[in-house]
Amino acid sequence: MVSDLIGSDKRFLEILDRLTTKSIDDYYNPYRLFEWPDSLPDAMWWMSPELTTTHGTSLAGRLDEQQLHALSKFESINFYSLNVHGIRELLIEVTRRIHTKGFETPSEFFHHFIGEENEHMWFFAEFCLRYGRKIYRQPAGATAEIPRPEVESLLVFVRILIFEELVDHFNSRMALDDRLHETIRGINRIHHQDESRHIAFGRELVTALFADVKRTATDEELAGISGYLRRYLTYSFESLYNPHVYRDAGLADPLAVREELLASPARAELESSVFRKTSRFLEKIGIVR
Repeated sequence: MVSDLIGSDKRFLEILDRLTTKSIDDYYNPYRLFEWPDSLPDAMWWMSPELTTTHGTSLAGRLDEQQLHALSKFESINFYSLNVHGIRELLIEVTRRIHTKGFETPSEFFHHFIGEENEHMWFFAEFCLRYGRKIYRQPAGATAEIPRPEVESLLVFVRILIFEELVDHFNSRMALDDRLHETIRGINRIHHQDESRHIAFGRELVTALFADVKRTATDEELAGISGYLRRYLTYSFESLYNPHVYRDAGLADPLAVREELLASPARAELESSVFRKTSRFLEKIGIVR
C-alpha cells in the first residue's frame, strides 16, 4: 500500500516534517496582509510583458502600447482566474483523501496545504473581482479513462504538481518585476513563498505514488498515463490563451487571434520555458516518456 511505501521512507518523512514546520513558522493572515487600492491604473503592465501570450509574436508588433497594456490587464485576470479554478480542484481532491487509507502519513501536511490554498484562492479571487470585475470561466479539461484508484490518485497529484509549477513560474518572475504595481508583486511574492513548499512536497509524493503504481502496472497502462500527462501539459499551457481575454482587450476576431498566437514560434519557446523543470522531473522519474 502507498501508506507503507511513504511511511517507511525516511527521507520523505524528514522532508514532510521540515515542510510542516516551515508552514507553521511562515504562517500569515492574508485578510490583514494585503492593502487593496481602490483601483489600479490601466496605463501600466499588469503582467511581466515577457510572460504575456503576445510577447515575441508578429501580433505584438501590430499593437500600440495602450493595447499591450490592456492585453496584459486581462491576461493577468485570466491567470489569477486559472489559479482560482485550479485551487478549487486541488482542494476538492486533497480533501477527499485526507485521513484516508494510503494517505495517513501526509495528512498532517495536508491540513496546512488545504488552509494555505484556501487563502490563496481568496486573494486571487479578490484581485479578479476588484480590478477585473470578473473571474473568467474554467476551460474544459483534459480527459482520462483510467479507473484504477491508485492511478486516479497518482494523476490527481501530478495534475496538482503541473498546475503549481506552471503558476510558480509566473509568480517567481512577477514577484521581482519592478515594472509591476506593488499589489501585483505582493500577491505573486506571497504565493511563490507558499508554492515552493507545495512543489517540494508534490514532487516527493508523486515519486512515491508512481513507484507504487509501477509495481503492478502494465506497459499499456503506463503508456496511457504518459500520454494523458502530455495532453494535460498542453491543456494547462493553452489555457493561458483565452479568446475572451483578447475580446475584452478590444481585439477583433479573438478566436483568430488565439489561433495565430498558438501557431507562433514564440508560443513553443514560452511553453518550453514554463515547463522546462517540470518536464525534466516527470521524465526523470519515468512517468512521462
